[in-house]
Amino acid sequence: MRKILEGIRVLDLTRVLAGPWATQNLADFGAEVLKIERPGQGDDTRKWGPPFVRDREGRDTPDAAYFMAANRGKKSVTLDIAGAEGQEIARRLAAQSDVVVENFKVGDLARYGLDYARLRQGHEGLVYCSITGFGQDGPYRDRPGYDFMIQGLGGLMSVTGERDDLSGGGPQKVGVAVADLFTGMYATSAIVAALFHRERTGEGQHIDLALLDAQVAMLANLSAAYLASGRVPGRMGNAHQAIVPYQVFRAADGFLIVAVGNDGQFARFCEVAGLEALATDPRYATNPARVAHRDELVAVIAGRLATRPAAEWLAALEAAQVPCGPINDLAQVFADPQVLHRGMVATLSHAAAGEVRVVANPVRFSATPARSERAPPRLGEHTDEVLGGLLGLPAAALEDLRARRVI
Repeated sequence: MRKILEGIRVLDLTRVLAGPWATQNLADFGAEVLKIERPGQGDDTRKWGPPFVRDREGRDTPDAAYFMAANRGKKSVTLDIAGAEGQEIARRLAAQSDVVVENFKVGDLARYGLDYARLRQGHEGLVYCSITGFGQDGPYRDRPGYDFMIQGLGGLMSVTGERDDLSGGGPQKVGVAVADLFTGMYATSAIVAALFHRERTGEGQHIDLALLDAQVAMLANLSAAYLASGRVPGRMGNAHQAIVPYQVFRAADGFLIVAVGNDGQFARFCEVAGLEALATDPRYATNPARVAHRDELVAVIAGRLATRPAAEWLAALEAAQVPCGPINDLAQVFADPQVLHRGMVATLSHAAAGEVRVVANPVRFSATPARSERAPPRLGEHTDEVLGGLLGLPAAALEDLRARRVI
């Protein structure tokens, strides 16, 4: 069965997370992704461990689990693009690619002759995506951008963490690098849209994506609320800014989430909890009223939910069709029957480890698969295949380039 991007070739000049996340999506959708890495070094995340992938004898390989998270389905080509020979090889690869994705600092690749203006000469259909911290222009364009600082600068940490007036209050980053990940997702959709534009017009284009822009955009309803009201939202811990009750509660033996989204659900929640009077109390009968009386309502609910184990509450609330759920650790996540049923773990062949388990792509196309059959590559695993097969470099030339550390 053909994949949706089969026949598309991507030259991947990215490293760490935002760019690799985008190109991994493209690989899952069927594109041939050529990941260019520094000889002897590779993507920085190969060393971001432990844990590291273990080989068949149980020894650590040079590749960290972090690298495995964002590089499945790709071909690794080692190439030193700091030198003239490596730059020329990269330009030849770009000339035979549909897409180039890079996350170098603004202007860096122009020094190497690998910028959009140079590569599109004679290749007007090229789609070229640049990912930076702050974009190709503006007062911050030359600053390095990292997810953690973008979460702070872009407003996410101002609304993440417990309220300042409560114990443990203060800003918190999200547990994963969401600015990087959202930028990668925006890049994926932008690249596919640009390919669709090329299909209609024959013209490629340059995509300028910034972590800060993506972070500001992903604040979604909170940004909209500020622009509409002028009121700056604060941190609410595990509670929702505009819905009550919609937060974490402590049961007798642990935690659970209650996510009441409308007044009907609130009435059913009150019936299960034995708090029927709250459903008709004018202070709590509607969501705006519940938000206005948040603290007193939450205190009553918290006292009630603390009297029984979490599993009992979850069973009763699910039976009443009240949205709720546990707070699982990752062992529980990957043992969850729904996660197992949806096939969210893929087992792929790996040259050193034999097999590796990776998280599968969550997209389900009805006619074209979005699953990778290729494990994240070893450093330089496909150098000879790509440079010999695609560019026609003979074995002797490859040996010479390798001896001089060009590849």
